Amino acid sequence: MAFIRTLRGKTPAFGENCFLAENAAIIGDVEMGNDCSVWYSAVIRGDVHSIRIGNNTNVQDCAVIHATYQKSPTNIGSDVIIAHGAIIHGCTIKNHVMIGMNAVVLDDAVVNDNVIIAAGSVVTKGTFVESNSVYAGIPAKKIKSLSPELAEGELHRIAKAYAMYASWYQEDQPEEVK
Repeated sequence: MAFIRTLRGKTPAFGENCFLAENAAIIGDVEMGNDCSVWYSAVIRGDVHSIRIGNNTNVQDCAVIHATYQKSPTNIGSDVIIAHGAIIHGCTIKNHVMIGMNAVVLDDAVVNDNVIIAAGSVVTKGTFVESNSVYAGIPAKKIKSLSPELAEGELHRIAKAYAMYASWYQEDQPEEVK
């Protein structure tokens, strides 16, 4: 079972049908919607400000989600993919977004709907990321518009795949965990 910890009177809250890997850590002021998954060694640490996550969002292995003390909460929409090793800190990520492997999104950045942040990119403090775009680099800049084919092939495909993967783990839970 995941490490879930109450801190300063705040206990993480989860919607229905969420998969939480056994060594994921979810702490404090965290609220997550339905059909989400939090994978191995991921950390969602709501100790210094609130973290809100919509529905059907997956937080993959070794990702870290945090906020800035008394200043910048973290808000993540629905159908968001936070890939392996990504860092999300004190920012807003809207709906249908993929944050690539080892990408970083920093304080007060706003990532709008239908966006891909390429692997290894850094979205710097206060950046406004346009909807329907692909951003890449350090610092991340728009490199192209998000085509419907790319949206379907990446955003929608991966979101559906992670929902399927989570179902495998939920089906194979030992009886004492169910």
